[in-house]
Amino acid sequence: MANVTDLQTKYSKLAQEYSKLRAQNQVLKKAVVDEQASSASLKEQLKQRDQSLRKQEQEMDSLSFRNQQLAKRVELLQEELAASEAKGKKGKTKGDSPSQHGQQTQSVFDEDLQKKIEENERLHIQFYEADEQHKRQEAELRAQLDELEKDSEQHQAVVDGLTTKYMATIERLQSDKARLEVKAQTLEREAKECRMRTDECQQQLRQCQSELNKQVKQSSSVIQEKVPFNDTKFSDYNSLNVPPHNRRHQLKARDVAGQALSFIQDLIAALLNFHSYTEQRVHIYPRDSSIEPISPLNQKFSQYLHENAAYVRPLEDSFLQLHQSITEDTVTVLETVVKLKSFADNFCSYTHFLQKILPYQLKSLEEECEASLCTAALTVKNQELQTDMKRVTSVFEKLQNYINLLALPSVQQDAMPLSSTSAVFTQLAACLHSLHDAIKEMSKHYNQKAGLEKELPTITQKLSTTTECLLGSLGSLTSSTGKIATFFSNNLDFFTSSGYSPRGSTVTLNPLQAETMLANKKKAAAYIHAIKKVQQSQEKIARLEQEKEHWLLEAQLGKVRLEKENQRIGDLEAQLAAALGGSPNSQPAATSTLAQSHEEAEAEPKAAVKETTLCTSLVGDEESREQLIKTHYMTRVGELTTQLQISDSKSVHFHSECRALAKRLAIAEKSRETLSEEVKMANQNITRLQDELTTTKRSYEDQLSMMSDHLCSMNETLTKQREEIDTLKLGNKGNAKKNKGR
Repeated sequence: MANVTDLQTKYSKLAQEYSKLRAQNQVLKKAVVDEQASSASLKEQLKQRDQSLRKQEQEMDSLSFRNQQLAKRVELLQEELAASEAKGKKGKTKGDSPSQHGQQTQSVFDEDLQKKIEENERLHIQFYEADEQHKRQEAELRAQLDELEKDSEQHQAVVDGLTTKYMATIERLQSDKARLEVKAQTLEREAKECRMRTDECQQQLRQCQSELNKQVKQSSSVIQEKVPFNDTKFSDYNSLNVPPHNRRHQLKARDVAGQALSFIQDLIAALLNFHSYTEQRVHIYPRDSSIEPISPLNQKFSQYLHENAAYVRPLEDSFLQLHQSITEDTVTVLETVVKLKSFADNFCSYTHFLQKILPYQLKSLEEECEASLCTAALTVKNQELQTDMKRVTSVFEKLQNYINLLALPSVQQDAMPLSSTSAVFTQLAACLHSLHDAIKEMSKHYNQKAGLEKELPTITQKLSTTTECLLGSLGSLTSSTGKIATFFSNNLDFFTSSGYSPRGSTVTLNPLQAETMLANKKKAAAYIHAIKKVQQSQEKIARLEQEKEHWLLEAQLGKVRLEKENQRIGDLEAQLAAALGGSPNSQPAATSTLAQSHEEAEAEPKAAVKETTLCTSLVGDEESREQLIKTHYMTRVGELTTQLQISDSKSVHFHSECRALAKRLAIAEKSRETLSEEVKMANQNITRLQDELTTTKRSYEDQLSMMSDHLCSMNETLTKQREEIDTLKLGNKGNAKKNKGR
């Protein structure tokens, strides 16, 4: 495994170096190509300069030839001039006309000669300048050529150095490539074999699928013929559709029940103190029972208050039993919490107790108001306390109704749907807040009443102490009810959520399904325990397999040692037989002598021959042991390599699946965002349409009101016109009667 990992690491490093060298080689190739292009351009420029140089040399040669011709012509002209001068001297005696003709000819020759001389000088100057310019250009070009040749040599040296430097790396990479190609071919062959095995497995899978389909068809036919119900059609009566056990829901329910138990214990302690101190106050005020007997009404009231523990303590005990019934291995829903019914019954008993003592509480306060020392302010506070006590009792009655509703599903199956349960929990939370507000208001009024009572002259220390204790119990009661209301509101989502629901159904869990769920949970725990045992057995089997391989290897080594020892004994027997001679009569003696010598060799392990043979056998054993160990570990390395390749292929497959799932998730997120935008736009359109509808409705209402006002004004106008018409008619009738009388 380590060799394969090292080989892969080396190959990755070689691949990185090869890619780096390849990139550098590309850069160098580009630089060499650029230098070759610049060298070619410089060679082209040099060629052009050579051509221009040859052209100028040709021009110089032609000018030299022309100069020579002109020189020759000048010489000829000079000779002719000399000849003409000589003739002129001879013919001075002749007439004037020939001399004039000679002078004219001489002047023409002189002018022509002067022009030729000037032209020759000018050509000489041009030739000299052209020659100097050519020499300068040639020197500059040769200097540039030398620099470029030096640069080219330097670049070529760098290229040669890099080429020689990287040739070894390239050869090594090529050898690695060849080795990897051989390995790839081997892997391809193995892949082909795997494909063949995969095809065989697929064929077997198809056969298994066909057999399973046949079995499914047979089972379906049996179910349709023998089973009298269809669980997908009648899901409400399906006891096989069981949800999985929700351990997190159970832990949360256990925690919530524990918190509720602590709050209820505080509430129970506060209620006990409140009723006890109320009983003590009845015996002290308005009449002190130690001085004079209290009224029969207060005696009955005190008797009832003395029994408060019989109604309050069962609340704590029943809720403690409810908390103990909620464990990690149970199913906690309203349909399975049987102990909730006991708590509801005890709460109903306590509510009846409050209803029973309420008239006595009201009458006791009225009796306090009738006392001679009761002021008007105390009377007002007593009336307020009467209202508070009525309100507290009424809130407890509401709580009783809601708790009875919640306890009903554990007694009567399908008594209340899930939506109604959520509504009951919501109303119960609101009712708990109302209870807290009512007790808080009653505590405030009691504090105000206690302050007024302290101002009375007949107040005793015993009454003051009892009143302070009563106020303390009311404070505890206010605090505990507030904590319970806050706790219930904070956990309202948990109470209204459906922790368990059958698959594909919105109905609640029934006790039969809960029992089946717990049975399945126990079976699953037993199955997991069995799986752990199987894993332990597999580990033990693997350990025994390793020990088996070890002892097999030891057995092979022992076998090799035995063969070596037998061979050595045979050689010793042959040597001894050869030493004793080949006589037939001496064969028994030789055999006995051989046995004796063998015994002596075993008895004397320090003999020289024995030591030499033992050393040879040990060397042979070590070599065979190394060969066997090497073969064994090479086989194991091959197996581990195959497992590694299978794991790599599985990881690649899983990686591709994860990428596909990630893409699907991204697409789903995009679609969700798109749908959210569409919902937002739809909500905006709905809001806009509602605004338009409101505006249109308002405008129509305004128009209707205007039309109504207009109709009223028109009716008034018509009424006035009718009255005028009637008046005119009456006037006309009176005038007609007058006219008739006249």
